[in-house]
Amino acid sequence: MAKKFTRSNQQLKPDTKLNSRLASKFINALMLAGKKSTAQRVFYDALDIISKKITDVGPLEVFEKAINNAKPLIEVRSKRVGGASYQVPMQVNTKRQQSLAFRWIILSAKNKKGKPMCQRLASELMDAYNETGGAMTTRENIHKMAEANKAFAHFAW
Repeated sequence: MAKKFTRSNQQLKPDTKLNSRLASKFINALMLAGKKSTAQRVFYDALDIISKKITDVGPLEVFEKAINNAKPLIEVRSKRVGGASYQVPMQVNTKRQQSLAFRWIILSAKNKKGKPMCQRLASELMDAYNETGGAMTTRENIHKMAEANKAFAHFAW
């Protein structure tokens, strides 16, 4: 009997330049319409810009710290109890933390206009590294919402 293909058997290969699985995942998240080479060029150009602006730390360390800073610890989810819907604060699992951080950094880089994407991405990564910028604002807003709805935490499932 032939072995069935499952996603759990597959491992994501680290990218060729930096040998980092995190960078490979980020490139895949950055990719539009299957254009991986374009996403790689944008990402590596952004890291080059970061290495020119921040000399004391390597660009990969800046990237990893930016992702870790942008990860949310808690979020609100809708829970229907009786006839009412409550925004219940819940912890975020690690995979979702990472994907949300990727999404917020890419989205805030895309929302900046007037510069090439590699410059916008580099500036957003440096902002997240310094705990400022659009992705960090989104994270803070999520945390504030969870704090405000702390009274509904007993509805968590």
